[in-house]
Amino acid sequence: MALGALRGDALWIVMREVLLLLGIGIAVGLPAALAISNLVRSQLYGMSPSDPKTIALATLGIILIAAISGYLPAWRATRVDPVMALRYE
Repeated sequence: MALGALRGDALWIVMREVLLLLGIGIAVGLPAALAISNLVRSQLYGMSPSDPKTIALATLGIILIAAISGYLPAWRATRVDPVMALRYE
């Protein structure tokens, strides 16, 4: 921002990285969870290991938490006065 970037641009830079890591995590984790579901079949009572509703809710929960955990620090960083940040450095 000290070099002329807009707040929205600075926020998008951080959120783009968060979304990239989130996408990689879901792309790797979801198939892995489905692959090992047979191992935990005996521990699940009242639902199947590949219950679509449970998997969808868990995935949406992870997306929501990742978005919030990436957005809050990025939003806070865009509120810092660029001149003060440069003086601090």
